[in-house]
Amino acid sequence: MATTNTGRKRPGRPAGNSGTRQRILDNARVLFARNGISNTSIRAVAAAAGVDSALVHHYFGTKEKLFAAAVQIPIDPMDIIGPLREVPVEELGHTIPSMLLPLWDSELGASVIATLRSILAGSEVNLFRSFIQDMIAVELGSRVDNPPGSGIIRIQFVASQLVGVLMARYILDLEPFKSLPAQRIADTIAPNLQRYLTGDLPAP
Repeated sequence: MATTNTGRKRPGRPAGNSGTRQRILDNARVLFARNGISNTSIRAVAAAAGVDSALVHHYFGTKEKLFAAAVQIPIDPMDIIGPLREVPVEELGHTIPSMLLPLWDSELGASVIATLRSILAGSEVNLFRSFIQDMIAVELGSRVDNPPGSGIIRIQFVASQLVGVLMARYILDLEPFKSLPAQRIADTIAPNLQRYLTGDLPAP
């Protein structure tokens, strides 16, 4: 006896297509902005998009790559943050800007800056805040958490310096700062960054 196709689809696993992928990204962006990266799971994004978690993993792999796709950053953030795990703590102040400034000056970096402009100009600044607190601080904060509890504020001091460079060089286009060689800027701010990371902090 022939079976009849009723047109029903298995719940939770719609056909993989561009519409499904975009729905995942739209829901991921909302959840990342509302809850932050650390409090947003692949499962939660899948549920919001009405798909299986496996489909989200199929499209994007890791949560970090999903975040990058959702906010349209053309690089996996862990490709930048991951290698810093191997850098000695006493060299981080110089290594961080030496890595970031050439990237920001590149064609790829132009897309990152454009995304940052869009986020800062819109209502989703939480996405940028979450990136600093839930990814950078989590990855590096524990390495500079001396005395205990200081890791977060150390990373935020570093972030304040780097965001200042971003604003002055790429968004406000301040000259002659904008035209300085990237390595000159990195060498100049490195001692401050290292002090934020491992030096004495003012007493609370």
